[in-house]
Amino acid sequence: MTAEERLPDPELLRQGGFRLAATFLAPGDIRGTERQRRRLREFAQAEDPLADAVVAMIRSLPAGEGRRLFNRAVEHGLDSLDDPPVELVDFFRRVEATPYWVDHKRLDRGARAIVRTGVLSLFPLGDIALMGGYLASRATKPLVGTGVIEYAATRRLTETARWWFDVTTPGALHVGAEGYVAALRVRLVHAHVRAAMNRRDDWDYESWDRPINQVQTAGTLLLFSLVYVLGMRVLGVRYTDAERADIIHLWRYVGWLMGVDDELLPATEEDAWRLLWLLAATEFVPDEDSKRLAAALLDAYAETGRERGGPLGAVLGELSMRVHGSISRLVLGKSNSDFLGLPDDPIVQLAVLAVAAGNFVVETVRQRLPGATWVQERLGEFTRRRYAELLGKSVRHDPTYARYMRVRAEPAA
Repeated sequence: MTAEERLPDPELLRQGGFRLAATFLAPGDIRGTERQRRRLREFAQAEDPLADAVVAMIRSLPAGEGRRLFNRAVEHGLDSLDDPPVELVDFFRRVEATPYWVDHKRLDRGARAIVRTGVLSLFPLGDIALMGGYLASRATKPLVGTGVIEYAATRRLTETARWWFDVTTPGALHVGAEGYVAALRVRLVHAHVRAAMNRRDDWDYESWDRPINQVQTAGTLLLFSLVYVLGMRVLGVRYTDAERADIIHLWRYVGWLMGVDDELLPATEEDAWRLLWLLAATEFVPDEDSKRLAAALLDAYAETGRERGGPLGAVLGELSMRVHGSISRLVLGKSNSDFLGLPDDPIVQLAVLAVAAGNFVVETVRQRLPGATWVQERLGEFTRRRYAELLGKSVRHDPTYARYMRVRAEPAA
């Protein structure tokens, strides 16, 4: 085989909704070559030097002092600090220098396209992005290795939703704005967890690669961008070519803020498809940890219904789990879903498809009715705000993610 020959499609793209999407929505032949596969795998040994240096600086200072300096710089800018440590200077001089290709009008258009769908956007976020991400077994190792995230799936789901709202709100990605701050704080969380995993004696670099490496961070970015768009289309939402391009642009900048290497940042939807193919060919291999995390996520869905208490709560919990599991199954395919232990309920799956068909009809009318898109954006903004308030009542939100800064290096019990 020469380096120019295309490789066969990976298992992820040969079943379920991904197979249909790759067949009918992908821009032509997106298959990669062996040379491209090898190049991508090189990034599995790359981490985030700037953020890692900040974490090392924080560990060297008195307790709380380093985080205080970082939080002030991220909220008020590097110039708000007197004589900041060189690690913070290197980090913030980089992130405060917005790349030339960033177009804030496009960022806002992409955010409005996401906001328009209200809380519906959380379904592909959890059922496809998070659940699908568990198929990438090497990426699950830091999740399990922290010893807390597997057993706090509800909190993680809630925090992911809040973070999603933060970075996909129009205007939130200007320097110092809420989404910009949220992106950089999660980047620091990744660096803290990575440092903890690197201190462990049992971390298997040969099998698991570097913890939270560049490939895995780029994969997360892709799950939140291209795979999100695919999930919304499965649910009947209609995005124009321009809207999809703006959503990709938004997540390109979020990925840049989070330290993803420029070479791994898709500039177009076609770029994103080609990267998805390479990731599917190299990363999406599930194992027993994938099952454990999938089970925890399903239980988190069930818990949202059980919170109502009594027989009704039990019924709602079971229904919630089956609906979310059915959406995952429709996209991930039978063999992946069976491996993860997702419920297989044909009736609920048909109901999901019926709702998607109804959404498609409503979306078609919206596109043709003057003013309807504007109204839908306002409604979506309202429902997101109300849902964020409800999340705040059920799970106390810490926007600094301080508890993840205290991850232990010891193996979890």
